[in-house]
Amino acid sequence: MFLLLPFDSLVVNLLGISITVLFTLLLVFIIVPAIFGVSFGIRKVYMKTLLKIFQWATLRIERGAKEKNHPLYKPYANGIIAKEPTSLEEEIKEIRRSGSGKALDTPEFELSDIFYFCRKGIETIMDDEVTKRFSAEELESWNLLSRTNYNFQYISLRLTVLWGLGVLIRYCFLLPLRIALAFTGISLLVTGTTVVGYLPNGRCKEFLSKHVHLMCYRICVRALTAIITYHDRENRPRNGGICVANHTSPIDVIILASDGYYAMVGQIHGGLMGVIQRAMVKACPHVWFERSEVKDRHLVAKRLTEHVQDKSKLPILIFPEGTCINNTSVMMFKKGSFEIGATVYPVAIKYDPQFGDAFWNSSKYGMITYLLRMMTSWAIVCSVWYLPPMTRQPEEDAVQFANRVKSAIARQGGLVDLLWDGGLKREKVKDAFKEEQQKLYSKMIVGNHEDRSRS
Repeated sequence: MFLLLPFDSLVVNLLGISITVLFTLLLVFIIVPAIFGVSFGIRKVYMKTLLKIFQWATLRIERGAKEKNHPLYKPYANGIIAKEPTSLEEEIKEIRRSGSGKALDTPEFELSDIFYFCRKGIETIMDDEVTKRFSAEELESWNLLSRTNYNFQYISLRLTVLWGLGVLIRYCFLLPLRIALAFTGISLLVTGTTVVGYLPNGRCKEFLSKHVHLMCYRICVRALTAIITYHDRENRPRNGGICVANHTSPIDVIILASDGYYAMVGQIHGGLMGVIQRAMVKACPHVWFERSEVKDRHLVAKRLTEHVQDKSKLPILIFPEGTCINNTSVMMFKKGSFEIGATVYPVAIKYDPQFGDAFWNSSKYGMITYLLRMMTSWAIVCSVWYLPPMTRQPEEDAVQFANRVKSAIARQGGLVDLLWDGGLKREKVKDAFKEEQQKLYSKMIVGNHEDRSRS
């Protein structure tokens, strides 16, 4: 027994030295640079190395697939069905022209008109442009993670060994490191904002609060190995305004808050999230709502209006889509944040899915599972564009203004601009959409009948 003591002592000493070295490296290369907002460029070198590995793996897979005569990519990248922008009336007339001998302007209902609605229904089922926005974007390369392109199959032993080595690196090295950084960032955020909250209101408190928030968010960004490129920083949101952005993931907040100082808007939570919210609101005028208040749109609008009317208060950060989209599109913006008359600062966020899929499919993954997927990916790489501020024009209503802002974000981020409500992720299609199609068809029939009666 006593012969084992020197060995045990050696193991303990080595473990202590390893932990000390690891903590020193974290402090010198990650935490201290995060505090001062600088970077040594290690993450960019890491990203370039990964890109070369991905390119080699993809070329090897393509060569193997070619040898086996196995297709890798879909023939149509943008959709299954080729669609042309035509109106209901034009399409029904085309159906009548090809299958009926009657006049095209016949006001009565014709049985052949049913084929238009049948075809539209089948097209929607086969190529639904809404539900496919809530699944992971398919890649045309293999990133040694989950195979988002399921045509990628086993090719060679070398690729399999490379994938296995990647699993070891991501789970045995990167994951513990990232968990340690995330714990450090959250702990400092709770502690720092709580301490700052006891200071009297003034410039000193505002200065310390800003830098505590920035420091902690930057540490959390490094916990995800996030590589972010910010464009047009002169357009960053200013006090008294509203910052609106497309929404892909809960980490959108961290991505933006690591480069700016915002007042957050959200529902009050319990548990760990509730502890963080209560600590943050002591140091910064965040806008947290009770569950009952969130259901009252007018009460929410009132509180937001009161906030933006005070030009000394921070810009509010809002994601008007109300749910996460897979970063290929921008869906309908809720009009509430565009009704209060504040200056709107649009921001476009575009993630690169080659290194890790940032999209949170909340219908499929819980928050813990999602964060685990993020922390075991290679990196989170994205670009952020600050667009020029926009204000509501006299002739615009809130919906038109929201659509104009949404179009600007989609155009800058290279995203598809969709009119659909992201709430369709969990809800059925509203009756209003069905009634709209019914009204169009009824107007065509009744309108033609009235025109004929007058003649």
